[in-house]
Amino acid sequence: MTPCFSFAQEKENPVSADSTNTVTASADSAKAAKKAKKLAPRSPKKAASRSAIIPGWGQVYNRSYWKVPIVYAALGVTTYILVDNLQTYREYRSAYTIRYNSSLPPPDTDSTGYYDLDEIYKTISPESIRAARDQFRRYIDYSVLFFLVFWGLNVVDASVDAHLKSFDVSPDLTFNIKPCYSEMAGTSGLSLVLNIGKKKPPLLTSRF
Repeated sequence: MTPCFSFAQEKENPVSADSTNTVTASADSAKAAKKAKKLAPRSPKKAASRSAIIPGWGQVYNRSYWKVPIVYAALGVTTYILVDNLQTYREYRSAYTIRYNSSLPPPDTDSTGYYDLDEIYKTISPESIRAARDQFRRYIDYSVLFFLVFWGLNVVDASVDAHLKSFDVSPDLTFNIKPCYSEMAGTSGLSLVLNIGKKKPPLLTSRF
């Protein structure tokens, strides 16, 4: 009887379990690092200084992107009002100067530009034009003040937001009821404990 021999070659798995675990661990580590970077505490000083230089920059630094349009809307409106008040003030000032110079003896309306004025300024008395000029000058001061106030609020918001970024304001705050003993009163009772503190950075975990 002739013996039979058979040989079998085992195919190697090109992707081993160790390499799969390594790739998975690397992906999890990258996600955890990205999340940790996103939740990293922000520097209030850096946020305030950036917003002071460029409005909205501190909000971008704090990743509060939705606040940037609000900042620019507030500053844009105040800037528009300031420019409009400034143009109106200059118009009233020029009209008052022309009306005042044209009333000085001898009357020389040709050289003062009286005929180039709008008809409305020819019918209004110089005193009324001067009062309107002074009123719009005050409006300019108010516009500048409001512009600076909104700019300052932009800086304050960036700084406060950076402070709050490091505190846990999630609904998972720890609230416990614990028994306690008062040495001063000599009695026992219950105490309510609410843990509020800074956020802890997420731990980098890997699966092997």
